[in-house]
Order: sequence, then C-alpha cells, then structure tokens
Amino acid sequence: MKGYPQDRLHHAIKSIENVYYFDKSTRESHDRMMQEPLNTNDPEVFNIIQKEKRRQTYSLSLIASENFTSRAVSEVLSSCISNKFIQQSFRYSGDADSVDELEHLCQQRALKVYGLDPEKWGVNVRPYSGSFANFAVYTSVVEPDGRIMGTTSYSCNLDYSRLRNIADENGAYLLGDMAHISGLVAAGLVPSPFDYCDIVSTSTYKTLRGCRAGAIFYRKGVRSVDAKTGKETLYNLESLICEAVFPRLQGGRHNHSIAGLAVALKQAMTPEFKAYQVQMLANCRTLASSLIEKGYKIVTGGTDTHLFLLDLRPNGIDGVRAVKVLQDCAIGCNKSPCPGDSALHPFGLRLGTPALTSRGLVEEDFCQVAELLHRGIQLAVEIQMNMNPKSSFKEFKETLAQDKNYQNRVREIRDEVEAFAGKFPMPGMPEL
Repeated sequence: MKGYPQDRLHHAIKSIENVYYFDKSTRESHDRMMQEPLNTNDPEVFNIIQKEKRRQTYSLSLIASENFTSRAVSEVLSSCISNKFIQQSFRYSGDADSVDELEHLCQQRALKVYGLDPEKWGVNVRPYSGSFANFAVYTSVVEPDGRIMGTTSYSCNLDYSRLRNIADENGAYLLGDMAHISGLVAAGLVPSPFDYCDIVSTSTYKTLRGCRAGAIFYRKGVRSVDAKTGKETLYNLESLICEAVFPRLQGGRHNHSIAGLAVALKQAMTPEFKAYQVQMLANCRTLASSLIEKGYKIVTGGTDTHLFLLDLRPNGIDGVRAVKVLQDCAIGCNKSPCPGDSALHPFGLRLGTPALTSRGLVEEDFCQVAELLHRGIQLAVEIQMNMNPKSSFKEFKETLAQDKNYQNRVREIRDEVEAFAGKFPMPGMPEL
C-alpha cells in the first residue's frame, strides 16, 4: 500500500486476525448464520415485513398501479439466480449460460404473449423498472429540444390510429407506454398499441401481475418506403435502445427480476389469466357505476380499463385530504390531478381494481367496497366543512387525530374494512 509503512500494515492485519480469526468454531457459527431463516436471524426485519403482510391482508388496495404477484414469481425473486452478477452485453465473467438461457426464454415469452413476429419486433427485458424503460427510450430517440407528449390516468381506450397519423405527419416516433394496461393487452381485451406504435414500453407488475421490472419492445425491419423512389428506410431502434439501457443507464442485469417476469409471462398466456382480466374490468365498471349512483363525478364519465379518476371538486374536498382519511380507514388509493387541476393541489382520486381482483373479489364485493369508500370520503368532507376553508393540510390532520368523534368514526370504518378484507385470501408466500 503506497504511503503506508509495511510493518504498520502487517501489525494492523495481525491485530484484526487476532480478534476475527476464522477458526472452526467461527466457521460453524458462520455456516449456521448462512442457513438460518429470517425470523430468527433478523427478527426486527421479519417483524416489519409481518406488519406489512398484515396491513395488506386486512386493508383494501384500490391503488391502480399495485397488484399482488403469485407465489411462483415471489419464489423466483429469492432464488439463487440473484447470486450471479453479469454485465448487460460484453462480459467480464463467465459461467453465464443459465442466465443467458433465462433471458432468451423471457424474450421469447414476451413476444409470444403479445403475438409478435420475432422478425418484425425485438424486446429488451433488462430495464430495472418502467421508468428506466421510458428513460432509455427517451435517451435513444429524443434529440435535443425534442418534445415528449403524452397522457396519464386516462381510463378510456386510446385511438392509436389517430395518434399514428399525427406522428407520421410530424416525422415522430409513436411510443406506447402500456404499463397500466399490459395485462389487458395480453388478454386481448383492449386495443393493442403494437398495431400502430414504433416502440412499446411497460412496467411488469400492474395488470401484468409480475415483479418490479420493465421491458421495451421495438420494431425491426422496414420503417418506410419512399413513394417516388421506392427506397426503403430501415428501423435502427434495436441498437439505439439496447445501448441506452446498457451501458448508458444501467449496470449488471437483475437476473431475479428477469426470471420473475418470465414466470409472469407464462401465467399471462393461461385461460385463468384472461378470466382474471375480464373480472378486473367488470369489477372496475361496478365500482365506477356504484359511485356514480352515490352522486360522484368520474372524469370521462366511466371507464374502459382497470382504473378511473374520481373528481372530488363537486364534493368540496381535495384528493390529499380524502386520501389521508381513507388511509386511516385502511383503504388505499392515491391522489391525482383532474383536468385543470394543480399537480400540487389535486382534487382527483385515482382508483383501480387489479389488486383486489387478484384476491378474488367480484362485482357484488365491489358494491360493498364502494360503500366503505363513500363513507370514508363523506367523513373527510364533514371534517373539512367544519374547519376554516383556508385551513392547512397540517391543521386538517391535527383535527382528525385529536377529535374523539372523528377517531371513533375512523375506527368504526376501519374495523368493518378489516373484517371484510380479511375474508379474502392473499396471493404469494404464506409468511412473507
């Protein structure tokens, strides 16, 4: 070591060896630690996970971007495949045959589940998430001063043909981010972005019900033909996108996530998965119609998908306050801006049915969910009406926490939610 006397270095190493000598007893203790289950090895972490398990079991998740993955996917995530480190393209280490085989299988399944021709489409299954997937696309094809135009929380089917025409008129790429609807597209229940888009990105855990990961599909072959000369222009998206993923944005692959995605894609090709998607749509329409009957306004007037946006402006409450009360009542949802809203002070409440449908809820159950949701929102409205209109969110939370009547009302709703939610099974691992 440069600048460090060798005798002092030797002395330091010997001092450490005297304290941490790897003798037989230490090796045996080490081996036991490596085989010990989480509940005894780290009770503190185990108890936190158990607490979260209980929360998920005894609450109602209406967050449109959440789902409960299967036990098989969960098992793969904690398998030995995560031990292997491998660079995305070129290699500094060998022994990668299994992970290469796994990635190839995942790619095959990804193309098959969406009915894509491998000669015309390719897929990169290495993005760490949907956000990484989108940023890789932006990095690869958006030039300086380029514009990205899109939408969010839209509950109706998109007119891809019209969007394709607009893109062609402006010489633009058409990117379909199907993160929310990827499961519905796989089941053939909504229009497919693959018919019109140049690139399709997705996260893999929402309606697709996989693990936390991302994927990018890209066209190959001929992009356009000059009407006068007949000259063909070819896509060059594969190299641009794959190089953007690695080495420009990411490092080594998350093999466990690729494996989890492969398992989820196999499940997505089953009749049971399509039946689940059909039920998810039916549940969402039931929830929307039940809330409309109770006097609520839904942006777009209804839903074609697994989600919709509740406009709370007519109710005199914003999304931030409504979410807080519902959260205390063990009902999960998220605030979202409505058209004309400020993102910092949104009046929308986005609701979705993927997670609860995975737990086995059907239409009649969602009528009950709508009633519990309604009671929580009404409580939030009542609290706000009894306060100064200019009161802050901090003051709202303090009033909710300190008023015994409000706390009793919250407890009453929460007890009903927990009793109702606890009747339905939880997918995944039995303990964790």
